[in-house]
Amino acid sequence: MSAPFDGVIRPWGRNVILKSRTGDGSGMSDEQRADADESQADADAADDETAVYDDAEEVAEGAESEATESGIGDGDFVRLAYTLRTKDDGSVVDTTDEEVAEEEGVADQGEFEPRVIVLGEGHLFEVVEEDIIGREIGESGSVTVPAAEAFGEYDESEVRTVAANKIPDDSRRPGAQVQIDGDQGYLETIIGGRARVDFNHPLAGEEIAYEYEILGEVTDALERAEGLFGMFLDLDLEMHIEEEEVEETRVEEPDEEGGEPETVTETVEKTSLYIEATPQLSMNQQWMFQKQQIGQQVMELTGIDRIVVQEVIDGSGGMGMPGMMGGMGGMGGGGAEGADIEEALEEADIDADEIVDEIEE
Repeated sequence: MSAPFDGVIRPWGRNVILKSRTGDGSGMSDEQRADADESQADADAADDETAVYDDAEEVAEGAESEATESGIGDGDFVRLAYTLRTKDDGSVVDTTDEEVAEEEGVADQGEFEPRVIVLGEGHLFEVVEEDIIGREIGESGSVTVPAAEAFGEYDESEVRTVAANKIPDDSRRPGAQVQIDGDQGYLETIIGGRARVDFNHPLAGEEIAYEYEILGEVTDALERAEGLFGMFLDLDLEMHIEEEEVEETRVEEPDEEGGEPETVTETVEKTSLYIEATPQLSMNQQWMFQKQQIGQQVMELTGIDRIVVQEVIDGSGGMGMPGMMGGMGGMGGGGAEGADIEEALEEADIDADEIVDEIEE
């Protein structure tokens, strides 16, 4: 790193040239010798200043390098424990702490465990990420996330009046979550033929207190992939990595003009991530609509070459041909597989009737 320019042009180069021309001083007059000695002294002083300047530059470079390398930074995978509460009344918004979940009475709503996140990839609120970068493993911190960055400021114009016939019969109660013309909101009131719906996020306008602890750095490729899928889909999936040889086909353009393109098949080494397909995965809305984007991001962040989702049929579905809903017993959603599908739909928070209606439309 070069030192900052301070506006002074130092004549070190000229002094060095003068020094190289002095020789041993033989044949000079006393006046010439005195001038040469004075030039020599100037040159020596310039060399000393140059040496000090270079030393200072090296020290500055070392300090900057040390500051850059200390702590965690962009691109690092870390395992993070956190709890988010509203600043106003301390209500828990999200947590990875099972004890906190039990205290809040929500321990039955899923698994509560630390998350794997990647710094610099937008997985955290910006102010939280800025606070974490540069810290060491084992450190903890607390950050206030402004409402605008958290869930947005409250916007009165987002409270709108809509026709009551757009509200399903089973959602006609204050606080019910409804979807109107593709927008998600919460029903405030319904009087006669009109309904008042708030389309703000339930936490709009709330500042968030974000407490965290950096538990460790994640370096294993499989752990990184598991952590990313857990974060994206909130599912615990069976997966493993294999290093294998895979045949790839590509089209090679001809060397000569007018020649025909040639199809070439070659064997290449690939790092493959194998994931076992489950009813929960198949019914997961994030996966159904964004599997390509999720897979691409996982591969880019982990260095994995490809992802293979495998459906396993082990013949345990009962009588009948494998894969045929366990024989006649699978008709109408009966049997073990029917129960599995119903359970998957419930866990994925998907209304089977809505899916049927969309298909029929």
